[in-house]
Amino acid sequence: MPQHETSTPRSLPHATISRKAQDIRPFMAMDVLERAQSIERDTGVNVIHLEVGEPDFDTPPAIIDAAIGAMRDGDTHYTHSLGLLELREAIAAWYHTQYRLNISPEHIIVASGSSPAILLTLAALLDPGDEVILSDPRYACYANFIRLCEGVTVDVTIDAAAGFQYTAEQVRPHITARTQAILINSPANPTGTLLSPPEMARIAELGPLVISDEIYHGLVYEGRADSILEYADQAFVLNGFSKLFAMTGWRLGYVIAPPAFVRPMQKIQQNLFISAGAFVQRAGIAALQQALPDAQRMVEIYNQRRRVMLAGLRDIGFTVQHDPTGAFYIFADATRFGRESYALAFDILEHAKVAVAPGIDFGANGEGYLRFSYASSLDNIHEGLRRLKQYLGHGIAYP
Repeated sequence: MPQHETSTPRSLPHATISRKAQDIRPFMAMDVLERAQSIERDTGVNVIHLEVGEPDFDTPPAIIDAAIGAMRDGDTHYTHSLGLLELREAIAAWYHTQYRLNISPEHIIVASGSSPAILLTLAALLDPGDEVILSDPRYACYANFIRLCEGVTVDVTIDAAAGFQYTAEQVRPHITARTQAILINSPANPTGTLLSPPEMARIAELGPLVISDEIYHGLVYEGRADSILEYADQAFVLNGFSKLFAMTGWRLGYVIAPPAFVRPMQKIQQNLFISAGAFVQRAGIAALQQALPDAQRMVEIYNQRRRVMLAGLRDIGFTVQHDPTGAFYIFADATRFGRESYALAFDILEHAKVAVAPGIDFGANGEGYLRFSYASSLDNIHEGLRRLKQYLGHGIAYP
């Protein structure tokens, strides 16, 4: 047999990490979660998790049964890239029931979670240098999505004294010829506050397209969450199943898009994701048609937790100027204990074994704040508050 010479491996061509990959900021809430998991794994100590926005409830049985049935029926293949027509029809029916809106299923794109829905929207909307107006504070990942799509973020500072209310008057001076969209989130992450109907209407009238993240709709304890489509025909709605139906791990979301954007977004979906999982989409239909009573029971429990956590945080010495009335977060002023929220959050984690999200993750105006999630049991909330009070009550000042 012929002998093969042993060759010296050639060096690979010079390769560099892309600038966008180098510059993207970490999601600090996940950094806290992952450090907390390491502590639990290495020490066996139980950490109280108040850092992530993930329902602690099991997914309702009707949803699970629908997914199992779909898998057993062989519904495990690609679907239409826009999503199953039956699911899009169910979403349209949901928006008609909840908001009296008539939406065509042809204007809905189903995605593998609300994060891919955000990516599809921004990829279809932004050219390099195009601007998106954001509130500050806001959901931590918005800015990273925008920059990944080569857009520019324009921050509008919102004031705790005004209940972190985003206003058209604040937004208007920031609109330029490069403004492609104004992004709103009501109920909001991290503040738990809602846009008032008059303010949402005024924002819709400013001119640029509005991207409305409605993922926390249904999780409202006082008042009502309005959809941007009640005030504007040409707008993007982002939504999904993770929060209201306790389906974070299922990865199912959607966009309601202006008609002109549907085909471009569909092409991006075809290339990047193909389609959301078929049996997961069947589960989404069951969620909308059968699981609302389960969701309403969860909302009642969230409201109990909200009240307990608000009272407990104020008792410890955190400042919350306006009660949050939606989502499952409290954004608390922690400057009494430390002005650098990242350092403070990790100090609390290491010493009190309570995981919370640093406010700086949500924008420069979030510095000095901590975000507490009450998507955890009352027992955990009581224990977390006890540990915080014991640790912070010593009058220790942190950097």
